[in-house]
Amino acid sequence: MSDDMCKKDIRALLKTFGVMADEAIVGHIAKNPNAEILKLKVTLEDMTDYGGSGVDVLELEVTKDIHCK
Repeated sequence: MSDDMCKKDIRALLKTFGVMADEAIVGHIAKNPNAEILKLKVTLEDMTDYGGSGVDVLELEVTKDIHCK
């Protein structure tokens, strides 16, 4: 796969996630109007089957407090 195609796919994944996450968080806040701070965690996990080889897997975790009021 070309580098440009790979970057395009990555951007598409992140854009889709961003839109879906925004909708989910806004909906969650609407359903829980008394929440003052949400403690959120976003996890990125590589689920590729590398066939048992000793490949380093991609794992990323980001946490953030979201102040709702």
